[in-house]
Amino acid sequence: MSNYFYNMIPKEELERMPYLPTLGEFVEWMGKTYADMPALSDQNNTITYKEFCDRIARRRAFIEGLGLPKGAHIAVWDRNSQDAIELFFAITSAGYVVMNFPPTLPEMAAVGSCMKFDIAAIFVREEFMPLTGKMQGVKVLPASSIAGEKAPVTLVDKEQPAAIFFTGGTTGSPKGAVLSHRAFMRGAYNAIFKPGKVIGVHRYIALLPLSHVFGAIAGLAGCFYTGGLMHTCEDMKATIGKLPVIRPTLLVIVPGICDILAGLVKMYGPQFLGGNLKMIISGAANVPPRLVDIFTKLGVEFCFGYGLTETANLTSANANAVEKPTSIGKIYPGQETKVVDGELWVKGDNLFSGYYKDPEKTAEALTPDGWLRTGDLVHFDDDGFLYITGRIKNLIILANGENVSPESLEEPFYADPCVRDAMVKEDSLNGHQVIAVEILPFMPAFDGKPWEEVEAYMHNLVKKINATLPSTHQIIKVTVRTEDFKRTGSMKVSRV
Repeated sequence: MSNYFYNMIPKEELERMPYLPTLGEFVEWMGKTYADMPALSDQNNTITYKEFCDRIARRRAFIEGLGLPKGAHIAVWDRNSQDAIELFFAITSAGYVVMNFPPTLPEMAAVGSCMKFDIAAIFVREEFMPLTGKMQGVKVLPASSIAGEKAPVTLVDKEQPAAIFFTGGTTGSPKGAVLSHRAFMRGAYNAIFKPGKVIGVHRYIALLPLSHVFGAIAGLAGCFYTGGLMHTCEDMKATIGKLPVIRPTLLVIVPGICDILAGLVKMYGPQFLGGNLKMIISGAANVPPRLVDIFTKLGVEFCFGYGLTETANLTSANANAVEKPTSIGKIYPGQETKVVDGELWVKGDNLFSGYYKDPEKTAEALTPDGWLRTGDLVHFDDDGFLYITGRIKNLIILANGENVSPESLEEPFYADPCVRDAMVKEDSLNGHQVIAVEILPFMPAFDGKPWEEVEAYMHNLVKKINATLPSTHQIIKVTVRTEDFKRTGSMKVSRV
């Protein structure tokens, strides 16, 4: 056992939260353990864990009435509503496989996803119903569907598939990563580890889409494992505007949302966060040290980590962000790791089962003896803290054959409080290969100064960074962006 994690929370609380290997067991356990505690709120009405689990049981009864074979794939196309949250647990605890579609998914992409992932039924939010007319051979049902009676949990083997998540994976193209009950619940159990008391302590908001593994595991499952109260989020912009009313104590968000909150605090003052925010857990993209500094000064503990969809989201976590702001933390318990030619390999209960109907890509990611090749270049320091130095697929091959990691060159940019994001890439200048950088300034740091001063600052920053680099690694081409980067669904800078 890793004392780093097991010492985070009081022993008596840890003993109350056992590792449960299937979602059915988890739903039954949380309904009994936290029965009278508040579980879910839509900002108008709040239901207890007993009421929550009773509604999940009624949704199970509705699903059972569809006559689908156990193990069938059922999609949910909704925003982060009470319907979507209850359906997630109802589908998985009834012995079916859930797949959440992003609310922004275009019509034909949704149709194609139903075909590609063998979706037998889909629960759809009313506003998305007009987009389902071309779905053939799929039962289309309102997301509000619920039965009057209850159905019991279906017992399944922990190795049975529980969910399929969209992912770019470790090999580039979008795929469907299959998480077993065992993998999902190991990720959920890892999500209980936060500094201090956790049982019934925190109020969350479901800001991240349930189609993203970070939102589903670190957010949703992490909240319910610890008896927290989850607020729904059907409109992110509107919900962020309600922070002073909701008064969350913990937010699970990506760095892009952290940036938005930092800007709003600068405009409206710290009270905009509601006055009760104790902790931010951030991930899914690079966390600049300036964000740690901003929120630490506001009295908010900042934690972040590292994970992949293929590792059920949570591989490592850093609860020492002030002391080690560039580390992605220590490896969660229950995993083995090794570094092979600089690449991190992982093995453990949290590993996915493979990419759905894609044995070739699965074989690229998983070794025959069960190791996941993460694709990330890393090193550990003497204290066991992990650092990412780059990603194999992003390496720049210089004319002399040397490999350069763009992420390692981006790191000093992220250390500067005036930089919001930076992307280093290979480019050409006058017919020659060069290393280039695009920089997105953190404009609040310039406090209304003219654009010429912003550009001058960034060009001077490049000069300072170049002075620390070998001649072969010098950044030659500089672009200071006036518009945001193209971003992925998790608000990472897209390199495509």
